[in-house]
Amino acid sequence: MQADWVVKLVMVLLILASVYVWAIAFEKFTSLARARKEADDFEDRFWRGGSLDELYRAQGEHPSHPMAAVFVIGMREWHASTASGAGAFMVAGTRERVERAMAVTIQREMERMEKRMTFLASTGSAAPFVGLFGTVWGIMNSFTAIAGMQNTNLAVVAPGIAEALFATAMGLVAAIPAVLIYNMLSSKFAKFAGRLEGFSSEFGAILARQTEAAAQARLSAAAPTAAE
Repeated sequence: MQADWVVKLVMVLLILASVYVWAIAFEKFTSLARARKEADDFEDRFWRGGSLDELYRAQGEHPSHPMAAVFVIGMREWHASTASGAGAFMVAGTRERVERAMAVTIQREMERMEKRMTFLASTGSAAPFVGLFGTVWGIMNSFTAIAGMQNTNLAVVAPGIAEALFATAMGLVAAIPAVLIYNMLSSKFAKFAGRLEGFSSEFGAILARQTEAAAQARLSAAAPTAAE
């Protein structure tokens, strides 16, 4: 409490950064666990073999979790691409458009989920240096006290050294959890993104098969008419 105001400012900033790091960690772990549970429930319904159109209508225009968003965008683009019934051109371009739309959705959803992750990385890299600034300032105070009192007694230098050591400790308290949490969350987000990409690939293949089947049906229906 008797530290220099500069060292106090450094300590307050590091304490606030540490609190915010833990707040981000709680929010991210909670939201990721919820997203994984919702993805499990959605995949159970998806692979039951029911109607894709019924599942699409059940999700609505604004799906509540990333996997449902990927599904809805894929179905929306598929309906838009196949509505015209463009024959062979429909088969050639539909899958590409659907996959591109789902890839953009995955990127957007992951950016939303990973929001504020940059703060964790910045805190992990910058907090030790902020603490080091407080350390240097505290040591400067110790040398100033020595020069002013012409005395190297421990009572003269101890306050500045204590400030310096405490600032260093606060920097580490903020930085170490930030680095560990960032690495853990990055790994979990990467796995979840891979899960979304795997789902989009399988879903794209299903839509491609349905597109090909619809095109074949159109050709078969048009063949007798052409023969006549």
